[in-house]
Amino acid sequence: MSTPSSADTPDRIAEVARNTAETRITARVNLDGSGHATLATGIGFFDHMLDQIARHGLIDLEVRAEGDLHIDGHHTVEDVGITLGQAFARAVGDKKGIRRYGHAYVPLDEALSRVVVDFSGRPGLHMHVPFTSGMVGGFDTQLAFEFFQGFANHAGVTLHIDNLKGANAHHQAETVFKAFARALRAALERDPRAPGVIPSTKGSL
Repeated sequence: MSTPSSADTPDRIAEVARNTAETRITARVNLDGSGHATLATGIGFFDHMLDQIARHGLIDLEVRAEGDLHIDGHHTVEDVGITLGQAFARAVGDKKGIRRYGHAYVPLDEALSRVVVDFSGRPGLHMHVPFTSGMVGGFDTQLAFEFFQGFANHAGVTLHIDNLKGANAHHQAETVFKAFARALRAALERDPRAPGVIPSTKGSL
């Protein structure tokens, strides 16, 4: 079997802007990057988590957000998830040649999380993360769900997230985001055994 040419493997890059009365967000992704991130959401711990997605997913990621943080972080975090989901959907395109499924277990000290993703075209989030604290720095841990819900709905993925062990909320969150990154990396990887093939018996995703 011949190796696909560069014409058969186009750049998987997308940029999306989302402007509402509550937030103004731009997100740019390169799914075949080196893990570089430029992040400015106004929520330090959230930036730290987005950096995990870039670094461990080998995805170049730029996110700039201006939101109504004088109220709380809800709209900003949720809308970043929506915007990133839209950017991923555009970048991955028709999904020809990707592995489609990815999973990862990631530990950090006492914490252990598992994330499984399917670029199925069918949005769905099943998340069980019993955070031991309501806040980590300036980040409300309830908003992790809102981020992943926005991402799943707009990227068109089925996403299962489980924190299996954990006593420290920072560790719980970090293992979740790192496992998410690793699962994305596996699912988005081009499959050398099925170049140009949509990984579905339906013929489309």
